[in-house]
Amino acid sequence: MERVLDPARIEAFAERAIARIRLPDRRQAFSRRAARLRQLSASERAGEGGAIGDYLRLMAVLADAQQSALGSFTAARPNAEALRLASTHGMPPAHAAGLTREPSWRGILGELCSSVLESGELPAAVRETCERLRGASAAPLEAQADALLGGRVVELDPAAAPFLMGALQVYWLGLATQFTPKEIKPLEVHGVCPVCGTLPVASVVRVDKGSCGNRYLHCALCATEWHMVRITCSCCQETKDLTYHSIEGGSPAVRAESCGSCRGYRKILYQEKDPGVEPVADDLASLALDVLMGMEGYHRLSGNPLLWLELAAH
Repeated sequence: MERVLDPARIEAFAERAIARIRLPDRRQAFSRRAARLRQLSASERAGEGGAIGDYLRLMAVLADAQQSALGSFTAARPNAEALRLASTHGMPPAHAAGLTREPSWRGILGELCSSVLESGELPAAVRETCERLRGASAAPLEAQADALLGGRVVELDPAAAPFLMGALQVYWLGLATQFTPKEIKPLEVHGVCPVCGTLPVASVVRVDKGSCGNRYLHCALCATEWHMVRITCSCCQETKDLTYHSIEGGSPAVRAESCGSCRGYRKILYQEKDPGVEPVADDLASLALDVLMGMEGYHRLSGNPLLWLELAAH
């Protein structure tokens, strides 16, 4: 007689054999993203010579600067009492909306802006934004960081937001690597990062050793990944009425997983189709798929951390 297991039991069995948490690799997290952004900027599906290709190249410069900044940055691990409280209340140990940031993140921002300015010819608007951020005082920068981490999109300066987020990503990735996977406890809310509580930018079905064929949600802030059973909505956990969408002639490695229940979607990437996929980069490069999903009446469940426009917000 055939036995059919529900998704919860499938997940329970899966977690015995695979990595439940994948912490970021600080040695190459941003450099891999930079390489992928450059590859996508030159590809036909990124729009060779077009505006999106130019933007991808700019974000590659930012990602290289992030890798350089991360190399000299040491994050302060939350103290034992803060970790105890987080564990007691089922909260992430480095919660983005609740953790008191050290001023060092603003130093990272200045370093990123300087690297971008020194990288060569830039659009005047980008140069003005980086120069303005380098000269900004602490209060407005902290206010913008609070708005970014709190998801208050209407309060953001969209031109400055990618650079601000770039600094916060370095800061939180540095924090994430202060933990071991065993220290990261499951959360009652499955759709947010178990390290920092941030929404995922996309999910990726991996083929590397130890996680072959399994799906992981990828945090938009600290780049931690956490396992989630496939064919499950990453928002409402529904397992029925899921549909997978792609652009005709586009990459077979990038699809949108939509849910008929909550009418939301996120991108899902397949390493078996393209081993080089990188969640932030490939999501950013596939804006045509976002346009298609909007036309079909679906909304993005969360935006891309490097693009803060109306499309990314909704």
